[in-house]
Amino acid sequence: MAERTFDLIVIGEGITGLTAANRAARQGHTVASCEAELFGGLVINVNELEGSPVAEHASGVELASSLMQENASLGVSSMNERVIAIDADGSGLRVRTEAATLAARAVIIASGARLKRLGIPGEAEFDHRGVSQCADCDGPMYQGEEVVVVGGGDSALQEALVLARFCRKVHLVHRGTRFRARPRFVEEVNASDRIAVHWSTVAEAITGSQGVEKVRVSRTTDGTKAEIPCTGFFAYVGLAPNSDFLPGAIARDAEGAVVTDESLRTALAGVWAAGAVRSGYSGLLTDAVKEAEIAVAGALRLIES
Repeated sequence: MAERTFDLIVIGEGITGLTAANRAARQGHTVASCEAELFGGLVINVNELEGSPVAEHASGVELASSLMQENASLGVSSMNERVIAIDADGSGLRVRTEAATLAARAVIIASGARLKRLGIPGEAEFDHRGVSQCADCDGPMYQGEEVVVVGGGDSALQEALVLARFCRKVHLVHRGTRFRARPRFVEEVNASDRIAVHWSTVAEAITGSQGVEKVRVSRTTDGTKAEIPCTGFFAYVGLAPNSDFLPGAIARDAEGAVVTDESLRTALAGVWAAGAVRSGYSGLLTDAVKEAEIAVAGALRLIES
């Protein structure tokens, strides 16, 4: 297959990647965007977005779809392919996917992040058989039942509140003694008679036969163990950046997130990084858009020089 050449290649079609491709295409540049999974990234699991840059109370699907449609009308080449490497030589940059090699003068890494797994027994075994990572998607399946949510940040509390609309009881398991979430979420969780908080507690194993039946937990204070009967398990304990495919020339922090300077340039010439894959990203949707615009500004200065 012949090598295709673009002004800019964007890796990832989450909100950061879609925005970056959009802004560059608006300036009349040829752009390709690559996405291994479904476009939109983690945001498509959210039914009601706070601080949406396009419409108040828009869902993640609505936001991602509107950007995807506009990008198609602007001529962005969207490729549903996994990027496996970025190569650099004297002739420029090349992005290799599982099916093709693409050339460009500039690349923006916007490959985002994935939800971390706890790595406990039963988590992989019962994936899609009670273990889920999307309360908005799967919540209705647990109508009138009991589920366990692990975590103490915004995502864990938001998802617990979503599940409380359907479930008889939501067991919110948190290793700490206080939440690390926005006050509004904390207040709503505390006010819900369907959410039971298990402080200073960790999940140790998921058990069952055909599906999830119990979660074994342990108190961090005294080691006391217990079992919580449930049919669903949701863990929201942070994100892992999607950076495994990047070359060693691109510096990463201890968590694997890409290190950039203030203009979001990486250590590899011609390559920028933005959004959840980047070390120091705030996690805010508004900042995903801002970072995309900063990265595009830098990339276009190179392309147009």
